[in-house]
Amino acid sequence: MTKFATFVAALGLSASTAFAGGYVAPVVDVAPVVVDTRPAGTFNAGLVVPALLLLGVIAAIASDDDDDDTTGDDD
Repeated sequence: MTKFATFVAALGLSASTAFAGGYVAPVVDVAPVVVDTRPAGTFNAGLVVPALLLLGVIAAIASDDDDDDTTGDDD
C-alpha cells in the first residue's frame, strides 16, 4: 500500500507542476499585407481630360457650318 501511495503522490505532484503556468492562448503570427502603390502603367490620367477637351474644340471648329454663304445661287 505504501508503494501505491508513493506512486499517487508522485503522480499528483508532477501533474500540478505541469499546469503551474495556467492556460496560455497560442499566438498566431499574421504576415502583414503589403499594398503596391505604384501606378499600373505609364497612363497619365491628368492628360486625358485636357486631350478630350482639345479634341472637342477641334471637332466643333471643323464642323462649324456657316449658313451665310452668299454664292449667288439663292433667287
